[in-house]
Amino acid sequence: MQPFLTANWRYLAMLNYVVDPGLINPLVPPGTEIDYENHETFLSVVGFLFLDTRLLGFPIPLHRDFEEVNLRFYVKRKSADTWRRGVVFVRELVPRRAIALVARAFYGERYFALPMKHHIEYVDPRLKVVYSWRRGKKWESLKMSAAGESQSISADSHAEFITEHYWGYTWVCAGSSEYRVEHPRWKIWNATDFEFNADVASLYGKQFAETLNQPPRSAFIADGSPITIERRSLLL
Repeated sequence: MQPFLTANWRYLAMLNYVVDPGLINPLVPPGTEIDYENHETFLSVVGFLFLDTRLLGFPIPLHRDFEEVNLRFYVKRKSADTWRRGVVFVRELVPRRAIALVARAFYGERYFALPMKHHIEYVDPRLKVVYSWRRGKKWESLKMSAAGESQSISADSHAEFITEHYWGYTWVCAGSSEYRVEHPRWKIWNATDFEFNADVASLYGKQFAETLNQPPRSAFIADGSPITIERRSLLL
């Protein structure tokens, strides 16, 4: 079956915060449960590039390359005798209304369209990525820098927990839906410095302000890869 969407995700800047499970529990879709790493769970701010985006194999003019910045947390669902590990998005920012409308209609995701821009500077061995969005007259941003060569992600590591969730889960009326995201294993650069400059309370909600104004547990840049996203299915 042809995937619903294909693209390249590149230069994923990831800030990962330990979060009180009670803050995200009301957002957990039915049929899933919070996923933990060593008795902790995480809230991640992720900025990256969507490149060469195609719906059902067809490129959409003026909508192939764009930025996305999202806030997400981690869940899992038991399927037969295995666990499907996935993510739930609190909010996703993109620069074009058509992208947001398609994502809301086909996946039930919380996409919002805002003016956005990015800056990628990769002069070996230094890498700098900046993702910015404008609300009203003010620009907000996620910035991250790294140096050296990207490293493979170790098995059973914190970075593996953050990056190796291959399912997306959303609320659908009184139930939920799931879809699969496929990509090869990524490599990462650990950040040498980072800056998250945003009014968190108005962007994501007052309940997340304290968490996202604390130092993150980790900060790294994943190199990214081609990805495919399947059509979603409803969970009964």
